[in-house]
Amino acid sequence: MSWQEILGHESVLERFRRGVSRGRLASSFLFVGPAGVGKFRFARQLAAALLCDTNQEQVLEPCGHCPVCQQVRSESHPDLEVVRKPLDKNFIPLETFIGDKEHRMREGLCYRISLMPFCGGRKIVIINDADYLNMESANCLLKTLEEPPPRSVLILIGTSEHKQLPTIRSRCQVIRFSPLPVAVVERLLVERKLIEDKDQARELAHLSEGSLERALEYADLDLRDFRSQLFSFLAQPHADSVGFSRSLTAFIDDAGKDAPPKRRRMRQVILSGAEFYRALMRGMSSAATADQQGVLRETVQQALEKWPGDERQAAQKLDRCLLAIDQLQANANVSTLLECWVDDLAR
Repeated sequence: MSWQEILGHESVLERFRRGVSRGRLASSFLFVGPAGVGKFRFARQLAAALLCDTNQEQVLEPCGHCPVCQQVRSESHPDLEVVRKPLDKNFIPLETFIGDKEHRMREGLCYRISLMPFCGGRKIVIINDADYLNMESANCLLKTLEEPPPRSVLILIGTSEHKQLPTIRSRCQVIRFSPLPVAVVERLLVERKLIEDKDQARELAHLSEGSLERALEYADLDLRDFRSQLFSFLAQPHADSVGFSRSLTAFIDDAGKDAPPKRRRMRQVILSGAEFYRALMRGMSSAATADQQGVLRETVQQALEKWPGDERQAAQKLDRCLLAIDQLQANANVSTLLECWVDDLAR
């Protein structure tokens, strides 16, 4: 894979190239930006460029063919560590960083990164779910961030710098990734064969808010249909919160018996609610709505005619959606969260 396959982040790449060419590459980075815009792919490509056997580091261009590049791509290189939140956990376990109770500080990420590189000139760590660091795990990283081993690079990836402890933020160079342009999302959907129909890819790209992940979520027709119901509910001046709660509960339950798919679907619904209030605020401020498509644009136009609130109240509703996302990530009871969220939006 070459940098040409990492679309939409050319300015970030140029920033790294300038730093490497001057010999001023930092040891700790915090990549932040919307989910699904390519932050992890960028981090892995950067790791390949720094470890590549064929091209010099100053070029910051992995050859893509040497054994090192192949190992980085498969995440099997001995000098590359990739950390993710386990699917069955709400946070990255403490043991990931410092080992279990019988092997404290003799196993785990913080111990392994302190060792000499096995074969490359650097040791590189990518923590892909930094939003899911709890207090204990984040504190375990502090010493490593304060005194990074020579020739090591740590990359934390999250959605917002404000989801990290101030002590983590202050020890990392923050790199901000922007949402992808609609044309780029459409191109990626087609080129990676994620969506075969070009018209559908174009429609999903307009719904994506610059995120490939959200574009693929909207490929679910059930979600798109319910999204229309949600927008209609939010646009009403006197909405039936009880009736809508029943519909939402049924929609969440249809995701399956297990908790993870239910929480994933609930998150998708709440994000759609946040999308509605952002669009409503733009409409109230007479901002351009040309980027809004289909049912969202139509419903916002209807809401502007009869919604009793103002920009401040729309902002409060948006904040309530963002709070609900945080509560969902903190393992709040889905049924209780659902009822409270719908009731607060209906007021």
